[in-house]
Amino acid sequence: MRPVLLVLILAVVVLIALVATGLLNINQTRPAEVPKVEATREGIVAKGGKAPAFDVETGSVSVQAKEKTVAVPVPTLKVNEANEQAPATNAAQ
Repeated sequence: MRPVLLVLILAVVVLIALVATGLLNINQTRPAEVPKVEATREGIVAKGGKAPAFDVETGSVSVQAKEKTVAVPVPTLKVNEANEQAPATNAAQ
């Protein structure tokens, strides 16, 4: 139960952050209408309602690629030959 509650709280926080930063804009374009229900002698008559409609605009992020030449330094290795040691072997086994 706790993980589900944590996920729901996290989703609400992310939604609030998206709306606050302007990356998500939600506008209601059509209000909801409840179904009309009438009881008559012949029975119950129900006429369907309408679901609300929303217009959602999301932010856009553009990513571009450019070719660029980068100077990479060449590493140099200095070997001190005076302090060479014999290579390690497994001769002790």
